[in-house]
Amino acid sequence: MPRLFTALELPGAVVGQLALARGGVVGARWLEPEDYHVTLRFIGDIDARAARDVAETLGDIRRPKTPVRFEGLSWFGGDKPRAIVAKVKPEAALMELQAEQERRLRRMGVEPETRKYRPHVTLARLRGVAQAAVADYLATRGALLAESFTAEHFVLYSAREGSGGGPYVVEAAYPLG
Repeated sequence: MPRLFTALELPGAVVGQLALARGGVVGARWLEPEDYHVTLRFIGDIDARAARDVAETLGDIRRPKTPVRFEGLSWFGGDKPRAIVAKVKPEAALMELQAEQERRLRRMGVEPETRKYRPHVTLARLRGVAQAAVADYLATRGALLAESFTAEHFVLYSAREGSGGGPYVVEAAYPLG
């Protein structure tokens, strides 16, 4: 059963810039730079037939190219940090692309996403890391220096069964514009 999600791939130069933020938090599990992406919609574990239907439905999406601009480093999880992320500005084109995928997938019977969409690139996963340690890391890192870019396509990724982690495999790519 494949575990699927949609995302925007990052250009190599941007991956390199984001990778410079790695390290400096004891207990963080830093993602491999080749696994960096901007998730659009997590789909989850589905059977092969449903995966084919998802791939076909995504192929019907017609959206403009979308600018991707970074807003800085942050974390998710509040008092119990669970991830260090590079925040992405919620540009209209990006938000509309994500919303269309959400609508189409719900119509197919994919469980709705319950969390509000906040575009980002996950840099590290955290377990048992104190909020103060993450705040110290962010304070010493200063501003995030990552180039903006324009996404010309989005992809359907599969992840390893069970773990949901990389390496991720591009199952299909869909043009924008």
